[in-house]
Amino acid sequence: MDTGLIAPCGMNCGVCRAYLRTDNPCHGCRDVEHYKLKTRAQCRLRLCKKRKGRFCYDCTLFPCARLTYLDQRYRNNYRMSLIENLQTIKKFGLRKFVDTEKERWVKGDKVLCVHNRCLYNFKTKNSTASTPPAKKHKTPMKAAMRTV
Repeated sequence: MDTGLIAPCGMNCGVCRAYLRTDNPCHGCRDVEHYKLKTRAQCRLRLCKKRKGRFCYDCTLFPCARLTYLDQRYRNNYRMSLIENLQTIKKFGLRKFVDTEKERWVKGDKVLCVHNRCLYNFKTKNSTASTPPAKKHKTPMKAAMRTV
């Protein structure tokens, strides 16, 4: 996993369905050359002028209402907290966070997608090819829930 795939909001783009898919993949929220997707091009969290640093925790309004809403959606639908991700990055550093994410989401040569719980081929920084998802992951993700 690449540190450049962590979005300002704390989302790990490396486990996102849009990044992992084969057809018209997203290149991550920090890849300014590939803002083809409307959701990335117009993302208010990514474009926020109040943030003074690289991540939303670098803002006096952290966590703002927009981030709190997104975090609640991700907690309910995908068992991931963007605010907890950001707090982990702030406390332990980006490299440690990415190492923890790798343990959580990478299963051998596959990556578990946070959105659909399918396994995709692991993408390296220089690869663009991915294959369609493997069989859906059927076991509960209790082991994937991070306690930091």
